[in-house]
Amino acid sequence: MQFSKSTDYALHALIHLGHSERCNNVGIKELSSALSVSESYLSKTLSKLRQDGILRAVPGVNGGYELARPADQITFLDVIQAIEGRQQLFRCSNSSSRQHQLLAEDEATQRDQKNLGTNGCLIEKVMYGAEQHLYQYLREQTIQSVLDEAFKRCNHEANKK
Repeated sequence: MQFSKSTDYALHALIHLGHSERCNNVGIKELSSALSVSESYLSKTLSKLRQDGILRAVPGVNGGYELARPADQITFLDVIQAIEGRQQLFRCSNSSSRQHQLLAEDEATQRDQKNLGTNGCLIEKVMYGAEQHLYQYLREQTIQSVLDEAFKRCNHEANKK
């Protein structure tokens, strides 16, 4: 599993916006320069964040982008789903195979014995569980948590000198 470059740029742009010392917005030129990416590519990426209510576009000559909500309320999962979509990461595509049928028969036998469980691909069940753990971890990571960690590291380095 690999996230797209758009997700990478989106997360870095949000960190840049969250770190911005000014209380106003940051223009696309500044953001694209800071991230070393073309303005047009970054604009398309930021447009997805705006549509999902993560960013707000500020119109006008001095316009740009700003966070639409506090950095501690923007999770990594929010950003990833805005850019990558909200589809399930794994789907069983081999449900007609003999191996799958044997697993399903075995599960049905065990379920009948215990009166528990549901039908379905056991492999998909494992992958779904892993996906839920990943989502939970990404829900716990916010733009603010990264900014806080960066601040701690900067202070630690400054105290070394």
